[in-house]
Amino acid sequence: MNSYPKPIEWIASSLDDLKEFPEDVQQSVGYALYLAQCGEKHLRVKPLKGFKGSSVLEVIQDYDGDTYRAVYTIKFEEVVYVLHAFQKKSKHGIATPKQDMEVIETRLKRAKEHYAQYHKQRLEDS
Repeated sequence: MNSYPKPIEWIASSLDDLKEFPEDVQQSVGYALYLAQCGEKHLRVKPLKGFKGSSVLEVIQDYDGDTYRAVYTIKFEEVVYVLHAFQKKSKHGIATPKQDMEVIETRLKRAKEHYAQYHKQRLEDS
């Protein structure tokens, strides 16, 4: 593990949405995000289908008959961006609903813009 965890940036409502999850789910997701900050990967984390490579990841946690997901990206060297946190509503199949995929894509673009504006500039100034 890295000696200094990377900071986390929460895109849009992702933090507020995570806070709506049951406490046990929040703790599990929080630990998975901490491992991501340290350059590690939790056992419940897998690449999100629909994105090339393995830089957009999801934590899946079942609790009391419901499924919760948190999606984040490790695409950027200096920071972990949490893109979306939601309760999967669909009872059919395991695919991420189209509406949630659109939210993730939009927020990934926002993360890229944020990184270019704040983190990349800071690296160039160093």
